[in-house]
Amino acid sequence: MKFTVEKDLFVREVQIAQEIIASRSNMSILSNVLLQAEEGNLTVRATDLKVSFETSISVAVTDPGVTTVYCDKLLSILRSLPDGEVEFEQVSLSAGENFTIRPKFKQGIEFKLRSIPADKFPELQVRLDTGYFEFPQQEFVEMVTQTSFAVSDDETRFFMNGVYLESDESGLVMVATDGRRLSLITQEMPAGLTDFEGVIIPPKVLNLVRRLALGEGTLGMAVADKHVFFKFGDHYVSSALIDGQFPNYRRVIPETQHYQILIDKHELSEALKRVALLVEKSRRVYLDLASGQITVRSEESEVGVAREAIMVEYEGPDATIALNYLYLVDPLRVIETDRISIHFTDPGKAITIYSEPRDRYYHVVMPMQIQ
Repeated sequence: MKFTVEKDLFVREVQIAQEIIASRSNMSILSNVLLQAEEGNLTVRATDLKVSFETSISVAVTDPGVTTVYCDKLLSILRSLPDGEVEFEQVSLSAGENFTIRPKFKQGIEFKLRSIPADKFPELQVRLDTGYFEFPQQEFVEMVTQTSFAVSDDETRFFMNGVYLESDESGLVMVATDGRRLSLITQEMPAGLTDFEGVIIPPKVLNLVRRLALGEGTLGMAVADKHVFFKFGDHYVSSALIDGQFPNYRRVIPETQHYQILIDKHELSEALKRVALLVEKSRRVYLDLASGQITVRSEESEVGVAREAIMVEYEGPDATIALNYLYLVDPLRVIETDRISIHFTDPGKAITIYSEPRDRYYHVVMPMQIQ
């Protein structure tokens, strides 16, 4: 195998492959990227057995062939080379196969990487030929951004280790929860999709698609054989779905809430950042509510205490709500408006955070015990 390709073009695709590859896998072949050169194209493929990636780029092929090489070292070598075209050649030796790398416009540089034959690379279905529905990239990226941070990392509750996607009368619903908080966003049903059975999608593949999406045009999405498939341009990404029963999230969403706090998002974010400097391991902060004002404070400890008062629009009873401050910081980071509203009925029950004006998403947070 022998081909020549522009360095920057190749680097972009190998970077994506490296994001997927399981760096500590017991199967050494899974640390490799598959390269197949034929008829002016180079196919790049990577997998960790759950998430798979495939793309095709234009190259000058002198001798077609296929091999696999250690992805991490390939990427490091490519980044170190000068800009311009790079020549790659697979050479068979008595001691094994070497993948040789030489920049075209800089003589005297040569790398040889040991390679593993491609027949040892896992045979996985990375793409479907039919069954895709088109989804606006910008809307899909927003859905992932508003939910993926709320996914549980508790492996004993694996059914909450992903983002749930289903359809209802309002359209598509994407939701994530870790049992103490919940993030939800809705989207109009994409053209051509009339119904959608609920699936649990691992956040790894969603975050990869979010990074690959340019935010313009559409992406294709399909679900089949307990896998989800995405395609946009020459990129194909697939992942095994999480097999389990997602909890009935609608039960924890408050139907009505009596009190509302209107507050500047930036002021609250900055106050939380400062007060968090003296927050203990519990991550507990207190919101003391009074007419027209909210005071954010930490627990008193041997280190000290921090408090900051913020003027808000609030007409209701004096109250104190205890929360994990990260459960406030995470939604504030992704809400796009300058103002937010916080709704509650009782300090011991769930609060709901909305953008102001309201958009298609909201975040529900359960309070902590007041000590």
